[in-house]
Amino acid sequence: MNRPQLTQASRPLTFEIDAINERGEIVPTAIAGEHPLTLYVDKQEIVTLMTLGAAPEALALGYLRNQRLIGGLDEIAAVQVDWKVDAVSVTTRHGRGIAASRVEKRTVTTGCGQGTVFGDLMAEIDDIRLPPAASLSEETLYGLLESVRHHESIYKQAGAVHGCALAQGSEILMFVEDVGRHNAVDAIAGKMWLDSLAGGDKIFYTTGRLTSEMVIKTAQMGIPFLVSRSGLTQMGWEIARKLGMTMIGRAQGKHYLLFTGEERFKR
Repeated sequence: MNRPQLTQASRPLTFEIDAINERGEIVPTAIAGEHPLTLYVDKQEIVTLMTLGAAPEALALGYLRNQRLIGGLDEIAAVQVDWKVDAVSVTTRHGRGIAASRVEKRTVTTGCGQGTVFGDLMAEIDDIRLPPAASLSEETLYGLLESVRHHESIYKQAGAVHGCALAQGSEILMFVEDVGRHNAVDAIAGKMWLDSLAGGDKIFYTTGRLTSEMVIKTAQMGIPFLVSRSGLTQMGWEIARKLGMTMIGRAQGKHYLLFTGEERFKR
């Protein structure tokens, strides 16, 4: 498989400003960055994403993958980010852009940053098969939560961001933060695509709510376990149950709520 040419255009993730505390004192304070990034495919404008700017190339790739707008990584020749014009340009090998029929149906989904799902992904979940033999132990879950707790993050410095992690057992393989959880999951999907990482033995962790889009994107990556420190939506629960995904929420310290996929979970 030909790997696309990539820029490495990460932006500064935090900025320092002066704030005034309750005593009237000026306090230098770190805040998270937020930047518009317009995605073009063969000069065709697709969407503008609001992003922290930590991994813009991976974000663009993951977005195209999760929206099913690009069939395979070998279709992409280059991904080039130019912050002077707040744009990421994806060049395909065929040079024809995205067919209009693929982008005309857009569903605005719940959550920060208004994630969007192109096409009828709900119809495609019937084709997703998660590995039936995969299992997750309570001990591993606790180990992962401890790893997340100790992980250095922009959230600890500045707040205002969501984080997502890809883990194998209790080991964090990659950790991405962005102003919206949809961007963070897309960036991890892009990194997995680039590194040819399979999801069948992985765990996906997010700080955000377990919505239908989070469940679908995790399933598209072939990951059978989805963990969050937050809660869930009804549609997220229904889709996870249909897929046989093990979904765990309110997970912090030694507390968790197992919502679906209890047959995979070992106490």
